[in-house]
Amino acid sequence: MSDIQTTPLHAKHLALGAKMMAFGGFDMPVQYSGIIDEHMAVRKAAGLFDVSHMGEVMVTGPSARDFVQHLVTNDVDRLYDGRAMYTAMCKPDGGIVDDLLVYRRSSESYMLVINASNIDKDVAWMKANNPMGAELANVSAEMGLLALQGPNAFTIAQQLTALDLTAIKYYHFIEAGAGEFAECTSAILSHTGYTGESGLELYVPASEVAGLWDTLLEVGAAHGLKPAGLGARDTLRLEAGFSLYGHELTEDTNTIEAGLGWVTKLNTDFIGRDALAAVKEAGATRRIVGFKLDGKGIARQGYPILNADGDVIGEVTSGSLSPVLECGIGLGYVANEPAHTTPGAAIGLQVRKRVIPATVQKPPFHK
Repeated sequence: MSDIQTTPLHAKHLALGAKMMAFGGFDMPVQYSGIIDEHMAVRKAAGLFDVSHMGEVMVTGPSARDFVQHLVTNDVDRLYDGRAMYTAMCKPDGGIVDDLLVYRRSSESYMLVINASNIDKDVAWMKANNPMGAELANVSAEMGLLALQGPNAFTIAQQLTALDLTAIKYYHFIEAGAGEFAECTSAILSHTGYTGESGLELYVPASEVAGLWDTLLEVGAAHGLKPAGLGARDTLRLEAGFSLYGHELTEDTNTIEAGLGWVTKLNTDFIGRDALAAVKEAGATRRIVGFKLDGKGIARQGYPILNADGDVIGEVTSGSLSPVLECGIGLGYVANEPAHTTPGAAIGLQVRKRVIPATVQKPPFHK
């Protein structure tokens, strides 16, 4: 634990009695009042997550657009100032280096938001694949990030600004100057989300994120706002059917089999394009599917997935109890055959010495 990192909110989490654990190289809160309680707060009211462990890389200069287009699978030319997109960056063989968000601030300024566990790897990858000479700045340590999620999120945040937050459309963002949002000297307010609920991501200077955390919890109390940890973040993203790096997405998976063909624009020239085009033409040998358990139990990463005859056809990548559905749900890779991938298909999960029946279901599990 000697090299474990902390976010600027670490003392706040301890003061709130959070259960902590190592995640992505950081000591992070897993839960405060309980995973189910926090999960339902996000579904019914609002939850506040510390996601300051995420990485941010600023890409600037005349070559910024060309660099990002070369780096990621999605089409950067679909962006305009104030718009964000979800995408991935891949190795030449199509393996996923990371999934990320790209924010276009101007024609010569982009912000890339990457996973905490991959910051060092990702930055090294970017530097090694920058023949056009774009300016790269890893500002992860300088940036604080909160995720305010739930049906009351916009109502809560609106109390801290005169800016019209309802004008921020899905996968768009605005930038606030000094004093325009809470007491922050600057802020990027975006509307993407990882919970399946409406909400905002609040990027502010690391030195100001603790004050913003306190202010939001104070003004949000009347609207049901609760601090939420990584436990609820995981159950929420799973109900929404979102992939997690290290589970559904790894360097040994590609975007086609991972169900990310929609962010893989083969008409652009990016690293791994030829390999992914070949996978698409030949057809992926496996495919990610969602499933709902028909018996009691919880699917865990690594559990074998069986067909109706009891043969192993794949493996679970993520699983949990759905607090909303009150049953087990999960994601996993199976052989890419209609008998295994069609919604309604019967499969089984090998859990030690027993098999739990399950049914393939297309995510999201909860809308």
